[in-house]
Amino acid sequence: METFWSVFIPLFVAIDVFGTVPIFLGMMGGVERSRRRKITLQAVLTAFGISLLFLVAGRTIFRLLGITADDFRIGGGLVLLVLAISDLLFSKKTGRDPDESAGVVPLGTPLIIGPAALTTILMLTDHHGGTWTLLSLGVNLSLVWLVLTFATPLARIFHPAGLKALSKVVHIFLAAIAVMMIRLGVIGLIGLHR
Repeated sequence: METFWSVFIPLFVAIDVFGTVPIFLGMMGGVERSRRRKITLQAVLTAFGISLLFLVAGRTIFRLLGITADDFRIGGGLVLLVLAISDLLFSKKTGRDPDESAGVVPLGTPLIIGPAALTTILMLTDHHGGTWTLLSLGVNLSLVWLVLTFATPLARIFHPAGLKALSKVVHIFLAAIAVMMIRLGVIGLIGLHR
């Protein structure tokens, strides 16, 4: 059991489901309950698929592509930044339709399973093996599904105008998270070349 906790806790911290909740609520303003459930399931399945791929072949993928975890952080941060800016600048009619892809990007990746979680999965697999890491991943993603599923009723508390305002504020934070990911990637790359 001690091994499970030593694998579960770092992955729980890296996934940071409670940090995703405000972003989820901000993005889901005006989306029907059934679609929210569908998007939540899509996000968790996307996160699981990407995590499983990295658990099995992460090091090989990085080696074949000639990239590092820091390169991955920068790339993920840039994608997140573009999505945040797009949602801030364009109205719902001309911007991205959250019903179409929000479960995949940005919720499934890079918010639930982003560079930090993927790097953690690689590290945990090296130190504790694939079985413990897979078990911990399953428990963590089950928690993500539960938290996001029960977070949606909170949207009823807010007036539609409040949700719109929350959405804009959340996307500013999303842009800040993206900049942080890029900054950490650049710092990591600079440290490699010293």
